[in-house]
Amino acid sequence: MSTNIITTQDGTRIFYKDWGTGQPVVFSHGWPLNADVWDDQMFLVASNSYRGVAHDRRGHGRSSQTWNGNDMDTYADDLAAVMDELDLKDVVLVGHSTGGGEVARYIGRHGTSRVAKAVLVGAVPPLMLKTPTNPGGLPIEAFDQIRAGLVADRSQYYKDLSSPFYGANRPGAKVSQGLRDAFWLWSMQVGFKGAYDCVKAFSETDFTEDLKKIDIPTLIIHGDADQIVPIGDSAQLSSKLVKNATLKVYPGAPHGLTSTHKDHFNADLLAFLKS
Repeated sequence: MSTNIITTQDGTRIFYKDWGTGQPVVFSHGWPLNADVWDDQMFLVASNSYRGVAHDRRGHGRSSQTWNGNDMDTYADDLAAVMDELDLKDVVLVGHSTGGGEVARYIGRHGTSRVAKAVLVGAVPPLMLKTPTNPGGLPIEAFDQIRAGLVADRSQYYKDLSSPFYGANRPGAKVSQGLRDAFWLWSMQVGFKGAYDCVKAFSETDFTEDLKKIDIPTLIIHGDADQIVPIGDSAQLSSKLVKNATLKVYPGAPHGLTSTHKDHFNADLLAFLKS
């Protein structure tokens, strides 16, 4: 049995990586990936006297493929279970995409007693779905198409998704086949039910009240060419809801900017950790 497993109250086994020593930097990944997507940043922080921790969300990667609990409240509680089990303090929380929602909901449910700073990257808050009070959101049909793609041929769906995710479909894009293959590999490790349910979790959860509870220095990073989580209804709104948030817009950057704009992002992350 791996020692890098914690068991939650409902018996779910959550896999995590724990690299280096120092102030903890805890990473939450996007859908439909796992902790491996953060390896570049985990190596970065652990090589710079920080402790990197990244877990596989329930249903994803090496964690249990649970039938139930694939919702944002439970994801946030699983993150809390990891931080409590490892007794992490003075944490910098970093969340990409769905993971950004997980970070916001964690703070909304568990507060900031263990948290010093937060970073939201290409994050889904405040709300992705178009509603009467969120007219700039995406229509439900967009998320129904994702679910239909999973049901029809999830392997091909993930191969196709890697293109807009990393902006490979844009003129002049330099996205390696290796990166797209890695995206497919990580995506194929998520359980079918977890992947399907998570679409609702990341698209229909309203994080407005969670964002208002964030009372720590927060860096919000987003690409203005993000085809997955459009910046206008996400980062630009979140930066107004989070007190004293710093918004950094990466011109031309896609959703997967932690890979495509790795040098830029890593420099900004390290500077924020040291600030």
